[in-house]
Amino acid sequence: MKSTTTAIIALAATLALGACDATGGGGARDSIRAVGSSTVFPFAKLVAERFVLSNPTYKSPLIESTGTGGGIQLFCSGKGPHTPDMANASRRMKASEFDNCVANGVEEVIELKVGLDGIAFASSKGGIMLNLSPKIVYEAIAAKPYGREQTAKTWADVDPSLPAEPILVYGPPSTSGTRDALKELVLEAGCDTNPEMKALKDSDKDRHQQICTEVRSDGAYVDQGEQDNLIVQKIESNPKSVGVFGYSYLEENLDKVQGLPMNGVDPTYENIASFAYPGARPLYVYIKKAHMRAIPGLDLYLQEWIKSWTAEGPLAAIGLVALPADEMTENARRVNEQVIMTRADLTGE
Repeated sequence: MKSTTTAIIALAATLALGACDATGGGGARDSIRAVGSSTVFPFAKLVAERFVLSNPTYKSPLIESTGTGGGIQLFCSGKGPHTPDMANASRRMKASEFDNCVANGVEEVIELKVGLDGIAFASSKGGIMLNLSPKIVYEAIAAKPYGREQTAKTWADVDPSLPAEPILVYGPPSTSGTRDALKELVLEAGCDTNPEMKALKDSDKDRHQQICTEVRSDGAYVDQGEQDNLIVQKIESNPKSVGVFGYSYLEENLDKVQGLPMNGVDPTYENIASFAYPGARPLYVYIKKAHMRAIPGLDLYLQEWIKSWTAEGPLAAIGLVALPADEMTENARRVNEQVIMTRADLTGE
């Protein structure tokens, strides 16, 4: 009886997804597909594993680590079986990305905040120890700090209290949501400690963005792609280097690496949960409402997220920082009532 029921569900999904496919191509799909953030990837994979254990009649979801920007672009490319059902993101969707979604017929999107993470700075266990700040990080890795030539070769060149060791930072690429969060939470904050730069933000926003967020390309900052575990390997093999990745990867590798304090605050679960750590940020999942009616098990997979994201849940065990109780309740409501986001949600207008 169960196999017959599953077959009926799959057939209904085939018909529904075919109907929502505006381009008419790509065939039908009977499994969930999610793309996006490398930071959210391990959490989404664990939820997928728990989903299959709880619902053995459904196929295992396909979770792809494409980076936040690339994932949202794929997600917004259209509806139908050839497009992802979900986008995992380590930053919030931009208004321009939402506009692209709408332009491609993806007009009903559910936004789900799944937890918190932090932009962690780390070195190898027993390696270089730095007491960082957004200002120090900005002056160390900006292409043109405050619009001037970048001359810092060592950490001591930036701040005399730091070691006279060469600046070498392994970090995320431009397609990564972690890179976007690094720009917003750390680099811009450091840049704006300068009154001239803070004033420039009002007079010339584009120029301010370029000066405050462009990173140097002379080898002091090294783009390591979308694989955060590779950054862990790099700093483990070079005790004088620094890595930048999501807190969950720090938590997972505490036997190999150590977190570096920011403004004297260590990157810990408690400090991220309270936003005492400057690099704290929310993580998101975006879902196509049209696919909720078409993809078998998509609604149950989202219920598995809700069951897993508490402070005592399995995701916290691998580094996800739980949202405050009221936010968890609100985000569960968004799933259960399939609340559609609007452009005003992103712009506040």
